[in-house]
Order: sequence, then C-alpha cells, then structure tokens
Amino acid sequence: MKKVHIYLAEGFEEIEAVTVVDVLRRAGVDVKTISVSGKKEVKGAHNIVIVADEAFETADNQAADAVVLPGGMPGTKNLDGHIGLKNLLIGFAGENKLVAAICAAPSVLGKLGLLNGRKATCYPGFEQYLGGTVLKDEAVVQDGSLITSRGPGTAFAFALALVEVLVDQEEANRLREGMLI
Repeated sequence: MKKVHIYLAEGFEEIEAVTVVDVLRRAGVDVKTISVSGKKEVKGAHNIVIVADEAFETADNQAADAVVLPGGMPGTKNLDGHIGLKNLLIGFAGENKLVAAICAAPSVLGKLGLLNGRKATCYPGFEQYLGGTVLKDEAVVQDGSLITSRGPGTAFAFALALVEVLVDQEEANRLREGMLI
C-alpha cells in the first residue's frame, strides 16, 4: 500500500487538503496529515481546525512514497518557512519520489529550483515564484514525478491524478464515477 504525507501549515486551504485526504483514502492509500506548525491542531485559511495525524518533528517523513502540499494563504508562506520540509522536498525530488502541490504551494517548489525546466501550473498570480517553469494553463499538470494543480476548484482533479499514479487509472475511474465527477 502506498503511503502519502500531506503537510499542513497554519492557513492551509481546507478544500485542497481534505479533498485529497478523502479521495486517496477511498482509493486505499495510506494517508497521513503532518503538521509543520509545532502542534497537531492546525487552523486553515477559513478557520477550520484540523487535527493532524502527526507533527513533522515526530513523523517518519522518509517513509512516504509521496508528499502533497496544499496551498492557501498564509499556509503556503508557512510551508515555505519550514526548513525541514524544504529539505525533505529536495530529497524527494532528488530520488524521483512523487511530489505534488496545488494552488500557491507550487511556489515553494519553484523557490527551491525544483520546477526548473519542468511543466507546472499554479494559482493565478503565483507564476512569478515558479522559477524556470514551463508554465501550463491546465487544471492539473504532471511532469514525471511532479504533479501541480491550480486551486480549490481543481482539488478533485488533482486528487484523482494522484490516484492514477499511486494506484491506477481503473481506481481513479471507479472513484470518478462513484463520486459523480
């Protein structure tokens, strides 16, 4: 069973985080929410509090097959300010492990140089932070082991793209049909 860690910072976009957790768990993926805020309770951008499964400091961050960054503000800035997470992202990218980010969160990857020469997308207005990205105006963009998406309205498409990579196309289609997408 594939393992995915979704990293939550104060001010994360709730739709992007919860949709991905829900869809991946429906697909049988082992998903853990990991707080980078120093405590398990993390408040989203719209004041919804989520209790993360683990804190970054005590999680086995290397055990995941994939990492996912939800966007939102100031969540993305808070993800970008976490040195341990940034080192983890660099390591995952270097090992060609799946790295996925949605909304403003691709900017974290861009600032690390992980998008240079790669196709990606992001929330409108964050393109300037994507470095040498080959920018695509699409809901979800996959370039090898990197998946990016545009925002809350593309969260289901993003989550299903992750299912396609982590499980298979058949499971993504089953979920798409069952959830009336």
